[in-house]
Amino acid sequence: MLQIDNTIISLDILEKKFVCNIQECCGVCCLNGDSGAPLDEFEIKILEIYYPRIKPFMTSEGIEVIDKVGTFIIDVEFEKVTPLINGKDCAFSNVADGIYYCAIEKAFNEGVIDFQKPISCHLYPIRVKKHKDFEAVNYDKWDICNSATQPLSHQGKPLYIFLKEALIRKYGQDWYDQLDYAAKNLDIKKYGNV
Repeated sequence: MLQIDNTIISLDILEKKFVCNIQECCGVCCLNGDSGAPLDEFEIKILEIYYPRIKPFMTSEGIEVIDKVGTFIIDVEFEKVTPLINGKDCAFSNVADGIYYCAIEKAFNEGVIDFQKPISCHLYPIRVKKHKDFEAVNYDKWDICNSATQPLSHQGKPLYIFLKEALIRKYGQDWYDQLDYAAKNLDIKKYGNV
C-alpha cells in the first residue's frame, strides 16, 4: 500500500496493466452490476440540473425510471447511485451497434453539457471507498474486463497511467505527480502488494 495525503492506494494501481477494449466487452460495465454508479453530492446536483439535456441520449426505459425515482437512489449499502432499469442496466446507459455507452458522456462529447460522467465511472476499474479518515483506492478486478488485461491482445499500461485523466480529475495534478513519482521509484517487487 501507498499513502498520499488522505488516500491509501493499492500497489495494484501501479503495477496492473489495463487497456479498455470496448469492442470486446461491448461496455457491459454499464449493465452488469449489483448497483448503479456511485455518485458524489456534487454529481447528484449536476445530474438534476443537466437531466433535461441528457434525456435525448437515453432510452425510453431509462427516461421512465428517472422520471419515476429521480436521478439517484440509495442502494443496499446506503450509497447514492444511479438508478437501474429492471435492477440491472444503468438508467443512463444506451446502446449503438451492440455497444453500450453512457448517455451522460454522449451529451458531454456532443457539447451539450460540460460534465463528462460520474467520476466512479471515469475511474473504473479503480474503485474508491470512503472511510472515516481516508479513502481506499483499489483495483476492482471483474471478469467482464478480462479482455482489458490480456497481454497478448493489448499493449497494456499501468492502471495509474491508463486512468491518468480520471485520477487528476478526482485528486488533482499534485496528487497524481506524487503517485507517478512513487510508481517510478518504488520497488514493487521488494515491497509486494499487501
